[in-house]
Amino acid sequence: MEYQDFINAVATRAKVSTDQAAALTRATLETLACRISSGQAEDLAYQLPEGLDDCLRKPLRHEQAKYLLGLEDFVQRVAERPGVDPALAGAGVRAALTTLREAVTRDEFEDTVAELPKEFWQVIEPVGAGGGRHLRW
Repeated sequence: MEYQDFINAVATRAKVSTDQAAALTRATLETLACRISSGQAEDLAYQLPEGLDDCLRKPLRHEQAKYLLGLEDFVQRVAERPGVDPALAGAGVRAALTTLREAVTRDEFEDTVAELPKEFWQVIEPVGAGGGRHLRW
């Protein structure tokens, strides 16, 4: 998947502009990089297009120590990132994670989600589906 295709998919899913989708995507991937192992982040980065891969390779210096986050805390961290409208963070996380699922191999995505609490599966739409079970933030 190319960079613009990824951003367009997030924009469509989250019902936001492409500029907002880019900010939400970067914030979600940067937060994810701080939550999963560095090896898993590198494996994911390898499968993402240029412009998104760096979000997983260069977590913010003060957040390099991995931390445990539930889904609500994860969304809150995304909402606090520069350039992100906090009101859009929940929809943005949902859209970015669902698009990530489509952009990488099934095994890679499952390896990633295995490092997260099970509640993350609740916001990820099935591949090729327009709906799914969603949490409200």
